[in-house]
Amino acid sequence: MLLLHLSDVDEASWARRFREVLGSYPVVQRGDDFNPDDVRYLFVWKPKADAFDGLNHLTAIFSLGAGVDAMLKNPKLPNVPIARFVDDDLSQRMSDYVVAHVTMHHRLYTRFRADQKAHRWSQLYPPAASETTVGIMGMGVLGQDAVARLKPLGFTLRSWSRSPKDIAGVEGFAGNATLDEFLSGTDILVNLLPLTAETTGILNYETFRKLRRGKLDGGPVIVNAARGGHQREADIVKALADGTLGAASLDVFEVEPLPADSPLWDIENCYITPHIAAISNETTGVTYFSKVLKDHEAGKPLINVVDRTRGY
Repeated sequence: MLLLHLSDVDEASWARRFREVLGSYPVVQRGDDFNPDDVRYLFVWKPKADAFDGLNHLTAIFSLGAGVDAMLKNPKLPNVPIARFVDDDLSQRMSDYVVAHVTMHHRLYTRFRADQKAHRWSQLYPPAASETTVGIMGMGVLGQDAVARLKPLGFTLRSWSRSPKDIAGVEGFAGNATLDEFLSGTDILVNLLPLTAETTGILNYETFRKLRRGKLDGGPVIVNAARGGHQREADIVKALADGTLGAASLDVFEVEPLPADSPLWDIENCYITPHIAAISNETTGVTYFSKVLKDHEAGKPLINVVDRTRGY
């Protein structure tokens, strides 16, 4: 049996699609009448504290989100494999967001929007893409897709990850010992890291001070489309105010929804989106996890299993 435990999405709609694809395989929702001992698979998105109560015969957990940091903190999380969602559509959506914001900042949108507001004609020419270095933190599926889509645009690319990655056309850095060197040559910093104990709060004032200056008008830029726990929002406010950062694009926040009294809302060079960079598509999500379930029932190994020691 597959049990759905989905918050902030239409759980009933997902259940209908799963039943269509899985046929006779039982699919239930939290409010249905079922025996918890029959549940072999749990499909979750933002699970509540009681999500795992009574599920004593689970063989796997399916995570709709690519990030599982919140789930791993649940003290009741059973010791079963967690398979996360990896999908071309999800990667495409995230890369769309990254490319849109990188190119926006590279073309000095903040400067020209201010000029328009002031009715000021000022022909400052943006640098060539090859003169602008985009540094991507996190070289998993999403990070690798992002560099693949940025590369044809001509940007100079570098990456930083936990372990070395050899990607053509990308200068790679790995491990904490290389972080400062990576930052010192980066004009636009894109965060696609998993959220772990080591990466929590990594987008802070000290990090911002280490980014390269003198290439982009107004100063270096950050783009965070990973997790709100990566950033220190008070530091972002400070850095945007004193010029340490020229601009910031933020899709995720320490508290979501972003509180109405957050100062980030009113900062002109801070671009806010409500955690929509890469939403999981219902059609592709059901297709993906239905195949994972069927394959596992047939004795095949699970794919894209989370390494709990790493946190992703």
